[in-house]
Amino acid sequence: MLRHLLIGLAPLSLVAVGAFASATPTSVEREIVRLSEASGGAVGVAAWRLDGKGPPILVHAGDRFPMASTFKIAVAGAVLASVDEGRLKLDQMVTIESADHVPSEVIADRFIHPGVSLSLHNLLELMLTQSDNTATDVLMRVAGGSAAVTAWVRKQGVTEQRIDRDTAALLRDFFGLPAGPLGEKYAEALKQNSSIASKAAFPNPAFDDDARDTSTPQAMAQLLTQIFNGKALSAASTQTLIEIMQHCRTGDARLRGRLPAGTVVANKTGTIGGSVNDVGVISLPDGAGKIVIAVFIKKSALPFEQRERVIAEIARTVRDYYLLAEPR
Repeated sequence: MLRHLLIGLAPLSLVAVGAFASATPTSVEREIVRLSEASGGAVGVAAWRLDGKGPPILVHAGDRFPMASTFKIAVAGAVLASVDEGRLKLDQMVTIESADHVPSEVIADRFIHPGVSLSLHNLLELMLTQSDNTATDVLMRVAGGSAAVTAWVRKQGVTEQRIDRDTAALLRDFFGLPAGPLGEKYAEALKQNSSIASKAAFPNPAFDDDARDTSTPQAMAQLLTQIFNGKALSAASTQTLIEIMQHCRTGDARLRGRLPAGTVVANKTGTIGGSVNDVGVISLPDGAGKIVIAVFIKKSALPFEQRERVIAEIARTVRDYYLLAEPR
């Protein structure tokens, strides 16, 4: 998918360059609205230059969207804040019990036997680069729980983002599973109804309208701005978080999908039901600056690939505007 998109990506023509040079935030926002029609759902976008030059791009930026796994940025921030305070250390080992397992690609899938311990640094890598749910819930517990993570977000001056549940509770509510070990209860439900897995690809109205674990695009972009401008964490922790996010292995067809090869992107994706998200910071070429961007899609039943394409097109449009238009 990514290879196809990059091969089909033609260089910008002089006409396109001229069009972006004369573009305004309003015209870019209209183009984002047009691109959003292909998503099959509701789209929210917030983007601006990290250095504050030029105007922001805002499309439904004050609406609430399920964060899905993009909330893991806040979990990482809360953990690293505790490292800065001396209460935790990146190299300290944490034992992973079988009861900690939450279905996801790495720990619960591959480290199935007792006797697993990982450092906080390794858990952060797994959470942010591969969106491992077990790593996330262990880190949230170490950080003090969802209330402590939300408190850290509030400390950054971000009011329209909330973290209410760990991933186990969130997935249990999404799939309508009873209390108990999530992996076990999901396996039991799957035996009774093999179609339950397909729920993960379609909207869940109750979930989509739930205020818990939501953010506005603008709030997410504000949090990213605090982090990447070095105002949320120490210099060392800021660098650690940025470097990990630059190694994100999920969602190559989203923010990165239509960007020129070699573009540096630090991002975190999120996917569940009708929601397909990607948020992060895109570096412009030749030291021209960095762009903070949050793109959320909810309530869409279209194939993931189509929703991802919309995110990629929006990211390319925003990137080209800030690269080619004069700051106003």
